[in-house]
Amino acid sequence: MNDMTDSSTNAFDKTDMERHGATSAGVVMKLREMIHQGELRPGDRLPPERDLAKMFGVSRPTLRAAIRSLAAVGALQSRQGAGTFVVKAEASPSLDSSSLRLMAALHGFTSAEMFEARQSLEMAIAGLAAERATSDQMATLSEEIAGMFASLDEPEQFLVHDMRFHQTVAAASGNRILTALMNMVAAILFDVRRKTVRRATDLKESAEMHRQIYRAIRERNPEAARSAMHDHLVLAQRAQEAEGVDDLADAEGNSNNGSASKETVS
Repeated sequence: MNDMTDSSTNAFDKTDMERHGATSAGVVMKLREMIHQGELRPGDRLPPERDLAKMFGVSRPTLRAAIRSLAAVGALQSRQGAGTFVVKAEASPSLDSSSLRLMAALHGFTSAEMFEARQSLEMAIAGLAAERATSDQMATLSEEIAGMFASLDEPEQFLVHDMRFHQTVAAASGNRILTALMNMVAAILFDVRRKTVRRATDLKESAEMHRQIYRAIRERNPEAARSAMHDHLVLAQRAQEAEGVDDLADAEGNSNNGSASKETVS
């Protein structure tokens, strides 16, 4: 990993946050733009949190929310005591989800359709992971499950471990195309889920289901891994349907109305 160059650091000073908005979503957009344009390169370490928040003109909680969002979709990686880094391209192949977002807006994709697509992708991915996962990837999956159980009372942090778990399973499949497609779909579902995760219930059950997926992968049982992933995603979909949400736009709207709806993190 490399420290950022002076030229990269200067790019933050020239940031026009008025164009993106001084919100966590605005910070996400700007950081992604900097990565795509090569101002932030794979392996670069971001400036310290206090400095970066000042450069962007946002609060530290706002910055942290943006970093968590990007970490959850594999663009950034936070290492305790070391800092936050741009993930190396070969470690996290991804497709820009903007086209899928546009299609969802134009054609009114339902959450059921998104879950069905995710289920098709992740069941195949889980089966491949059971055949191909390395010992390091197994260790990472175990660590993320431990993180889930340790953050049952911290839904936002639980969600980060949840997403990292699924990304690690995808990487363990050894198929970069499936991994990229999964990350594209997951990025949209994550954006919806993170807005209501504070009202999440049954986090322990969700953590247990992730552990079942891990055990099947560890036992090199592709059929059991696919079955465990299927059961997990069916539960996640039912939890969302219980909220009465029919499409992604409704999900985003309902997340802001303060209702006491329930959600199980997936």
